[in-house]
Amino acid sequence: MPASKPNILLLTTNLGLGGAQRVVRDHAAALSRSFAVEQAVFNRDGGDFYGDQRDFLSLDVPGGGTPIHKLVHFVQRVLRARALKRRLKVGVCISHLEGADYINLLSRTGEKTILCIHGSKLADANISGPAGWLRKAVLIPWLYNRADAIVTVSRDIVPELEALGVRRPEVVTINNFFDLDAIARAADEPLLPDEEALFAARPMLVTAGRLAIQKNQAPLLDVLAAVKAQCPAGLMLLGDGELRDALATRARALGLKVCEADRGEPLGGDHDVWLMGSRTNPFKYLRRASLFLLPSGWEGFPMALCEAMACGLVAVASDCPTGPREILAPDSQGTGTIRSAEWAPYGVLAPIMDAANVQQTGLAAWRDAIVRLLDDPPLRAALAEAASRRVEDFRPEPIVNQWVALIERLC
Repeated sequence: MPASKPNILLLTTNLGLGGAQRVVRDHAAALSRSFAVEQAVFNRDGGDFYGDQRDFLSLDVPGGGTPIHKLVHFVQRVLRARALKRRLKVGVCISHLEGADYINLLSRTGEKTILCIHGSKLADANISGPAGWLRKAVLIPWLYNRADAIVTVSRDIVPELEALGVRRPEVVTINNFFDLDAIARAADEPLLPDEEALFAARPMLVTAGRLAIQKNQAPLLDVLAAVKAQCPAGLMLLGDGELRDALATRARALGLKVCEADRGEPLGGDHDVWLMGSRTNPFKYLRRASLFLLPSGWEGFPMALCEAMACGLVAVASDCPTGPREILAPDSQGTGTIRSAEWAPYGVLAPIMDAANVQQTGLAAWRDAIVRLLDDPPLRAALAEAASRRVEDFRPEPIVNQWVALIERLC
């Protein structure tokens, strides 16, 4: 490796199961072909789902506690990140997730700083209240303008940053990438006999992601009840999160039978909803499903959507801020919240549903689109083939080359 190549540090907050954490792992592997790369986290909280904790350095600074504790931890992270950068002789530090962005910028030792922005800032319901105002009105414009470059995973995040006053750094959009060959191999893995029976018995709708407010799975239960009134269907939820029990309760309140497979319940065929938990290989379930559903309230560049398309699935996705429209209708621009289903070149865009008011905010559009796709196999097959073509745009090599070019240009 030429000596002129800069050492790269990838910094993120934790080792959780989010999409950003997966991107860090993918980027580390890809960029290691061109640079010396290290990965670091604030601490090792979040489990070891991917089995690669040893690949990460840790600042060993906890989170949580009182406001005073949080301030102390923040300062410790800045100081330890600065020491780590000096020890590793870092030439470029790339941070993923907002908390890591702050630490990256405040711990500068002369290296170039790149921030990778993974989600909508304006639509994120977690950025609310006084703390949210502080982040959007003060911290983001003040600190982000000190970066050397900002990479957004979706084109539609760029105007959000401009609206927040981020204008000085170079801002470029580089989409997430996917190892389509590895996904195909994983999707071909066999299911257990009781799993195969589930998919053989009825059309199966599948959604995948954290069971959290952002992913907005609750309205899908109302949609399933409405779809079942017109044709057979089941709903499989792949993922886990803080709303898991609330989703099970809501499903039962709607008269749906819930299989808690994530807690060891046998995969009975007389259920309507299957809670599968987090699976190391979700692709083999996606390959055998009939449709993929993405009801998110906001996104960045949703990995689960592209992975489902790579498994040959037609997707019905909410037209939420950033991501789904760029993937399913790349030649169009959003005009605001849509009121009916939009049949895009590579899938279906549908209204964002309000879990508290789902009947008035898109349930009929989702139900009708799903029923039409289930009733029309040729239409479903044509859209699935188009979706498979679209994800070819997100193979690793050209996207990794964009990252390499940006790093070399900055250095």
